[in-house]
Amino acid sequence: MLRTIESIHQTIKKEIGAVIVGKEQVTDLAVICLLCGGHMLIDDVPGTGKTVFAKSFAQVLSLDFKRVQCVPDMLPSDLVGVNFFDMKESEFRFIRGPVFTNILLVDEINRAMPKTQSGLLECMEEHQVTVDGVTYPLNEPFMVIATQNPVETKGTFELPEAQLDRFLIKTSMGYSTHEENVEILSRKLSHVSQSEHTASKISAEMIVEARKELASVYVHRDLLSYAASICEATRHAKDVILGASPRAMIALILVARGYAAISGRDYVLPDDIKRSAIPVLAHRVVFHNNFFRQGDLGEKLICSILETTPVPSEEINFSVR
Repeated sequence: MLRTIESIHQTIKKEIGAVIVGKEQVTDLAVICLLCGGHMLIDDVPGTGKTVFAKSFAQVLSLDFKRVQCVPDMLPSDLVGVNFFDMKESEFRFIRGPVFTNILLVDEINRAMPKTQSGLLECMEEHQVTVDGVTYPLNEPFMVIATQNPVETKGTFELPEAQLDRFLIKTSMGYSTHEENVEILSRKLSHVSQSEHTASKISAEMIVEARKELASVYVHRDLLSYAASICEATRHAKDVILGASPRAMIALILVARGYAAISGRDYVLPDDIKRSAIPVLAHRVVFHNNFFRQGDLGEKLICSILETTPVPSEEINFSVR
């Protein structure tokens, strides 16, 4: 029933695994994000493989790919495009920006100024661009993979809450284990290039079919109530001034569906919601005294909520529609 999703998942894991050592959890989240039609923010220190992962992920897909390296003097028009006056034709002509693609890598997004970051708001939410009153639809599928460095503050601009809420998932690469570090060094010394591994194997048609399969994954009403309770708890937690929005609540169910699908199930279990909670909700919670974003406070809050929120009874058959 979920053959296309299984094929996409296994292909991406295999191809990325040939380039990136470990990081299966990040790969799973990227696949789920693609299937859900969402966007992904990878937040980690320099040198952990954020950009390499994003480029490898795009290369597995038979889709258009563009990369933007953010700098402070970028303008919104550098992303979305601009109307250019053609002297020869004596008329304005729209020059499309890099957002007119399928997979857009926005590298070091927090180096772009807020007005430039805001150029992505309409693109990410509505998959369209409006320039001088004219609306242009983006290519489908459309996915933004953004990276940022959480520890560097000089020359960077913190993403506002509205921008963070556009990202379906926020995750990090994390440091590798000792065994993985040895494998990384071994691969580096072998001089095997990234292009020798990854190849375009997944078409837009496969992604469309996979999204249809994902829509068939069943979510029991008791699990809808469970997800709603988790999100509501973030809004009433101590020291929180902004909890999970309705968009976040919908995202939680979408990602839980994705976890069920890549696990080979056409129905969601409570564990799928638990696995989805931190990457979906933690970056959307805003605390008091948040002049500097307070690291893992969001993750700790979500973990606490998961421990205290009653889980639907195991006696329920979650596969019965």
